[in-house]
Amino acid sequence: MEKYIEAFISGFLGTVDWTWKSIFFEVPLYTNYFWGLIAISLLVWILEIIFPWRKDQSVFRKDFWLDAFYMFFNFFLFALVINGVYKMFEALFSDVGITATSLALIDFSSWPIWTQLLVFFILLDFVQWFTHVLLHKFPVLWQFHKIHHSVKEMGFAAHLRYHWMENLLYKPLKTFGIMLLGGFEPEQAYIVHFTAIAIGHLNHANIKITYGPLKYIFNNPVMHLYHHAYTLPKDSFGVNFGISLSLWDYLFGTNHIPEDSGTIELGFPGEEKVPKRFWEQLIYGFGKFKN
Repeated sequence: MEKYIEAFISGFLGTVDWTWKSIFFEVPLYTNYFWGLIAISLLVWILEIIFPWRKDQSVFRKDFWLDAFYMFFNFFLFALVINGVYKMFEALFSDVGITATSLALIDFSSWPIWTQLLVFFILLDFVQWFTHVLLHKFPVLWQFHKIHHSVKEMGFAAHLRYHWMENLLYKPLKTFGIMLLGGFEPEQAYIVHFTAIAIGHLNHANIKITYGPLKYIFNNPVMHLYHHAYTLPKDSFGVNFGISLSLWDYLFGTNHIPEDSGTIELGFPGEEKVPKRFWEQLIYGFGKFKN
Protein backbone atom coordinates (compact mmCIF):
# COMPACT_ATOMS: atom_id res chain seq x y z
CA MET A 1 0.00 0.00 0.00
CA GLU A 2 2.88 2.37 0.83
CA LYS A 3 4.18 1.95 -2.71
CA TYR A 4 0.86 3.09 -4.20
CA ILE A 5 0.60 6.05 -1.85
CA GLU A 6 4.10 7.13 -2.88
CA ALA A 7 3.09 6.78 -6.55
CA PHE A 8 0.04 8.99 -5.92
CA ILE A 9 2.13 11.63 -4.16
CA SER A 10 4.72 11.52 -6.94
CA GLY A 11 2.06 12.05 -9.63
CA PHE A 12 0.38 14.80 -7.60
CA LEU A 13 3.58 16.73 -6.85
CA GLY A 14 4.85 16.26 -10.39
CA THR A 15 1.70 17.87 -11.77
CA VAL A 16 1.92 20.69 -9.22
CA ASP A 17 5.50 21.37 -10.27
CA TRP A 18 4.69 21.30 -13.99
CA THR A 19 1.67 23.59 -13.57
CA TRP A 20 3.68 26.05 -11.46
CA LYS A 21 6.46 26.13 -14.05
CA SER A 22 3.90 26.58 -16.82
CA ILE A 23 2.42 29.65 -15.13
CA PHE A 24 5.87 31.25 -14.97
CA PHE A 25 6.93 30.20 -18.50
CA GLU A 26 9.54 27.74 -17.25
CA VAL A 27 8.44 25.00 -19.67
CA PRO A 28 8.70 24.98 -23.48
CA LEU A 29 5.99 27.23 -24.89
CA TYR A 30 4.58 24.50 -27.14
CA THR A 31 3.83 22.35 -24.07
CA ASN A 32 2.49 25.21 -21.94
CA TYR A 33 -1.15 24.22 -21.61
CA PHE A 34 -1.86 26.87 -18.99
CA TRP A 35 -1.16 29.84 -21.22
CA GLY A 36 -2.16 27.89 -24.30
CA LEU A 37 -5.67 27.43 -22.87
CA ILE A 38 -5.86 31.14 -22.06
CA ALA A 39 -4.67 32.16 -25.55
CA ILE A 40 -7.13 29.86 -27.34
CA SER A 41 -9.97 30.98 -25.04
CA LEU A 42 -9.30 34.68 -25.67
CA LEU A 43 -9.06 34.13 -29.43
CA VAL A 44 -12.35 32.22 -29.66
CA TRP A 45 -14.05 34.71 -27.32
CA ILE A 46 -12.95 37.57 -29.59
CA LEU A 47 -14.44 35.70 -32.56
CA GLU A 48 -17.70 35.33 -30.59
CA ILE A 49 -17.76 39.09 -29.95
CA ILE A 50 -17.00 40.05 -33.57
CA PHE A 51 -19.10 37.37 -35.31
CA PRO A 52 -21.92 36.40 -32.89
CA TRP A 53 -24.32 33.75 -34.18
CA ARG A 54 -27.01 34.55 -31.61
CA LYS A 55 -26.81 38.35 -31.68
CA ASP A 56 -29.11 38.84 -28.68
CA GLN A 57 -26.77 36.83 -26.44
CA SER A 58 -24.65 38.93 -24.08
CA VAL A 59 -20.85 38.91 -24.35
CA PHE A 60 -20.87 37.84 -20.71
CA ARG A 61 -23.56 35.22 -21.26
CA LYS A 62 -25.44 33.35 -18.55
CA ASP A 63 -22.99 31.41 -16.33
CA PHE A 64 -19.95 32.86 -18.17
CA TRP A 65 -17.84 33.14 -15.01
CA LEU A 66 -18.94 29.75 -13.69
CA ASP A 67 -17.85 28.10 -16.92
CA ALA A 68 -14.58 30.07 -16.95
CA PHE A 69 -13.81 28.74 -13.47
CA TYR A 70 -14.67 25.20 -14.59
CA MET A 71 -12.05 25.53 -17.35
CA PHE A 72 -9.25 25.97 -14.85
CA PHE A 73 -10.69 23.61 -12.25
CA ASN A 74 -11.06 20.66 -14.64
CA PHE A 75 -7.97 21.35 -16.73
CA PHE A 76 -5.57 22.07 -13.87
CA LEU A 77 -6.83 21.86 -10.27
CA PHE A 78 -8.60 18.50 -10.50
CA ALA A 79 -5.83 17.26 -12.78
CA LEU A 80 -3.56 17.31 -9.73
CA VAL A 81 -5.68 14.58 -8.15
CA ILE A 82 -6.46 12.57 -11.27
CA ASN A 83 -2.77 12.39 -12.27
CA GLY A 84 -1.92 11.14 -8.80
CA VAL A 85 -4.57 8.44 -9.11
CA TYR A 86 -3.26 7.61 -12.58
CA LYS A 87 0.26 7.04 -11.24
CA MET A 88 -1.12 4.89 -8.44
CA PHE A 89 -3.00 2.61 -10.85
CA GLU A 90 0.02 2.54 -13.16
CA ALA A 91 2.02 1.04 -10.28
CA LEU A 92 -0.80 -1.41 -9.48
CA PHE A 93 -1.08 -2.61 -13.09
CA SER A 94 2.67 -3.02 -13.28
CA ASP A 95 2.55 -5.32 -10.26
CA VAL A 96 0.03 -7.62 -11.98
CA GLY A 97 1.96 -7.69 -15.25
CA ILE A 98 0.01 -5.11 -17.26
CA THR A 99 2.40 -2.63 -18.85
CA ALA A 100 2.04 0.20 -21.37
CA THR A 101 2.99 -2.22 -24.17
CA SER A 102 1.16 -5.38 -23.10
CA LEU A 103 -2.05 -4.48 -24.96
CA ALA A 104 -0.36 -3.03 -28.04
CA LEU A 105 -2.07 -3.72 -31.36
CA ILE A 106 0.46 -1.79 -33.41
CA ASP A 107 3.84 -0.19 -32.92
CA PHE A 108 3.83 3.06 -34.84
CA SER A 109 6.85 4.68 -33.16
CA SER A 110 8.88 4.33 -36.37
CA TRP A 111 6.20 5.81 -38.64
CA PRO A 112 6.52 9.31 -40.13
CA ILE A 113 5.48 11.91 -37.56
CA TRP A 114 2.43 13.07 -39.54
CA THR A 115 1.02 9.53 -39.60
CA GLN A 116 1.73 9.11 -35.88
CA LEU A 117 -0.18 12.30 -35.11
CA LEU A 118 -3.06 11.36 -37.41
CA VAL A 119 -3.51 7.88 -35.93
CA PHE A 120 -3.12 9.26 -32.40
CA PHE A 121 -5.74 11.95 -33.07
CA ILE A 122 -8.26 9.59 -34.70
CA LEU A 123 -7.96 6.82 -32.10
CA LEU A 124 -8.23 9.16 -29.10
CA ASP A 125 -11.17 10.96 -30.66
CA PHE A 126 -13.02 7.69 -31.23
CA VAL A 127 -12.37 6.65 -27.61
CA GLN A 128 -13.79 10.00 -26.45
CA TRP A 129 -16.80 9.69 -28.78
CA PHE A 130 -17.51 6.21 -27.38
CA THR A 131 -17.10 7.48 -23.81
CA HIS A 132 -19.47 10.35 -24.56
CA VAL A 133 -22.09 7.88 -25.81
CA LEU A 134 -21.77 5.95 -22.54
CA LEU A 135 -22.32 9.15 -20.53
CA HIS A 136 -25.69 9.58 -22.24
CA LYS A 137 -26.77 5.96 -22.50
CA PHE A 138 -26.36 4.82 -18.88
CA PRO A 139 -28.40 6.67 -16.21
CA VAL A 140 -25.71 6.35 -13.54
CA LEU A 141 -23.26 8.21 -15.82
CA TRP A 142 -25.86 10.62 -17.16
CA GLN A 143 -26.39 11.91 -13.61
CA PHE A 144 -22.91 13.45 -13.73
CA HIS A 145 -23.04 14.51 -17.38
CA LYS A 146 -26.13 16.59 -16.60
CA ILE A 147 -23.79 19.30 -15.26
CA HIS A 148 -22.43 19.87 -18.77
CA HIS A 149 -25.92 19.84 -20.26
CA SER A 150 -27.27 22.33 -17.76
CA VAL A 151 -25.71 25.09 -19.90
CA LYS A 152 -28.53 27.36 -21.10
CA GLU A 153 -26.53 29.76 -23.29
CA MET A 154 -23.70 28.34 -25.34
CA GLY A 155 -20.22 29.86 -25.34
CA PHE A 156 -16.61 28.72 -25.65
CA ALA A 157 -16.08 28.19 -21.90
CA ALA A 158 -18.94 25.66 -21.76
CA HIS A 159 -16.49 23.26 -23.41
CA LEU A 160 -14.82 22.43 -20.09
CA ARG A 161 -17.83 22.69 -17.81
CA TYR A 162 -18.28 19.12 -16.69
CA HIS A 163 -18.51 17.10 -13.50
CA TRP A 164 -15.19 15.89 -12.10
CA MET A 165 -16.46 12.31 -12.19
CA GLU A 166 -16.25 12.38 -15.98
CA ASN A 167 -12.46 12.53 -15.65
CA LEU A 168 -12.57 9.16 -13.90
CA LEU A 169 -14.10 7.67 -17.05
CA TYR A 170 -12.35 9.64 -19.80
CA LYS A 171 -8.81 9.40 -18.42
CA PRO A 172 -8.61 5.57 -18.10
CA LEU A 173 -10.23 5.00 -21.49
CA LYS A 174 -7.90 7.49 -23.18
CA THR A 175 -4.98 5.75 -21.48
CA PHE A 176 -6.30 2.42 -22.76
CA GLY A 177 -6.35 3.90 -26.26
CA ILE A 178 -2.70 4.91 -25.92
CA MET A 179 -1.86 1.39 -24.67
CA LEU A 180 -3.31 0.00 -27.89
CA LEU A 181 -0.67 2.07 -29.65
CA GLY A 182 2.05 0.44 -27.62
CA GLY A 183 1.93 3.00 -24.85
CA PHE A 184 3.54 5.47 -27.22
CA GLU A 185 2.54 9.12 -27.45
CA PRO A 186 4.11 11.04 -30.36
CA GLU A 187 6.71 13.62 -29.41
CA GLN A 188 4.62 16.28 -31.13
CA ALA A 189 1.37 15.15 -29.44
CA TYR A 190 0.94 18.70 -28.15
CA ILE A 191 -0.28 19.54 -31.67
CA VAL A 192 -3.16 17.08 -31.24
CA HIS A 193 -3.99 18.29 -27.73
CA PHE A 194 -4.03 21.99 -28.67
CA THR A 195 -6.07 21.19 -31.80
CA ALA A 196 -8.63 19.33 -29.68
CA ILE A 197 -8.90 22.27 -27.26
CA ALA A 198 -9.43 24.71 -30.14
CA ILE A 199 -12.06 22.54 -31.85
CA GLY A 200 -13.86 21.95 -28.55
CA HIS A 201 -13.95 25.68 -27.81
CA LEU A 202 -15.26 26.44 -31.30
CA ASN A 203 -17.93 23.72 -31.04
CA HIS A 204 -19.37 25.44 -27.98
CA ALA A 205 -18.83 29.00 -29.19
CA ASN A 206 -21.50 31.49 -30.24
CA ILE A 207 -20.23 31.33 -33.82
CA LYS A 208 -21.88 29.79 -36.87
CA ILE A 209 -19.38 27.53 -38.63
CA THR A 210 -20.10 24.38 -40.62
CA TYR A 211 -16.85 23.87 -42.61
CA GLY A 212 -18.76 23.12 -45.84
CA PRO A 213 -18.25 19.53 -47.07
CA LEU A 214 -15.76 18.98 -44.22
CA LYS A 215 -18.74 18.97 -41.83
CA TYR A 216 -18.89 15.21 -42.44
CA ILE A 217 -15.43 14.93 -40.87
CA PHE A 218 -15.09 17.72 -38.32
CA ASN A 219 -17.52 18.58 -35.55
CA ASN A 220 -18.79 22.15 -35.64
CA PRO A 221 -20.87 24.65 -33.59
CA VAL A 222 -24.08 24.04 -35.55
CA MET A 223 -23.89 20.29 -35.11
CA HIS A 224 -22.90 20.45 -31.47
CA LEU A 225 -25.65 22.93 -30.58
CA TYR A 226 -28.16 20.17 -31.37
CA HIS A 227 -26.29 17.85 -29.03
CA HIS A 228 -27.36 20.29 -26.29
CA ALA A 229 -30.94 20.66 -27.55
CA TYR A 230 -33.70 20.42 -24.93
CA THR A 231 -35.90 18.45 -27.35
CA LEU A 232 -34.33 15.32 -28.84
CA PRO A 233 -35.65 13.00 -31.57
CA LYS A 234 -38.22 10.51 -30.30
CA ASP A 235 -36.75 7.47 -28.50
CA SER A 236 -33.25 8.97 -28.61
CA PHE A 237 -30.86 9.23 -25.66
CA GLY A 238 -28.79 11.80 -27.54
CA VAL A 239 -27.39 12.92 -30.88
CA ASN A 240 -24.16 14.38 -32.31
CA PHE A 241 -21.77 12.87 -29.79
CA GLY A 242 -18.66 13.90 -31.72
CA ILE A 243 -15.79 15.55 -29.86
CA SER A 244 -13.43 16.78 -32.58
CA LEU A 245 -14.70 14.58 -35.41
CA SER A 246 -18.28 14.34 -36.64
CA LEU A 247 -17.26 11.29 -38.68
CA TRP A 248 -18.35 8.81 -36.00
CA ASP A 249 -21.88 10.23 -35.80
CA TYR A 250 -22.35 9.94 -39.55
CA LEU A 251 -20.91 6.41 -39.56
CA PHE A 252 -23.07 5.18 -36.67
CA GLY A 253 -26.22 7.14 -37.51
CA THR A 254 -26.28 9.44 -34.48
CA ASN A 255 -26.11 12.65 -36.55
CA HIS A 256 -29.04 15.10 -36.36
CA ILE A 257 -29.16 18.67 -37.72
CA PRO A 258 -32.76 19.59 -38.67
CA GLU A 259 -32.01 23.34 -39.10
CA ASP A 260 -29.33 25.92 -38.35
CA SER A 261 -31.00 29.01 -36.88
CA GLY A 262 -29.21 28.61 -33.56
CA THR A 263 -32.35 29.64 -31.68
CA ILE A 264 -33.27 26.29 -30.13
CA GLU A 265 -33.77 25.83 -26.39
CA LEU A 266 -30.87 24.16 -24.61
CA GLY A 267 -30.93 21.85 -21.62
CA PHE A 268 -32.94 18.76 -20.75
CA PRO A 269 -36.18 17.83 -18.95
CA GLY A 270 -35.63 18.08 -15.20
CA GLU A 271 -32.74 20.54 -15.49
CA GLU A 272 -34.32 22.75 -12.83
CA LYS A 273 -33.19 20.19 -10.23
CA VAL A 274 -29.52 20.74 -11.07
CA PRO A 275 -27.93 23.15 -8.54
CA LYS A 276 -26.65 26.48 -9.88
CA ARG A 277 -23.65 26.91 -7.59
CA PHE A 278 -20.28 25.28 -8.24
CA TRP A 279 -19.79 23.66 -4.83
CA GLU A 280 -23.23 22.06 -4.97
CA GLN A 281 -22.56 20.82 -8.50
CA LEU A 282 -19.40 19.09 -7.24
CA ILE A 283 -21.47 16.62 -5.20
CA TYR A 284 -24.38 16.41 -7.62
CA GLY A 285 -25.13 12.88 -8.78
CA PHE A 286 -24.49 11.20 -5.43
CA GLY A 287 -27.12 9.97 -2.95
CA LYS A 288 -29.77 12.58 -2.15
CA PHE A 289 -28.27 14.89 -4.77
CA LYS A 290 -29.22 12.43 -7.53
CA ASN A 291 -32.30 13.31 -9.62
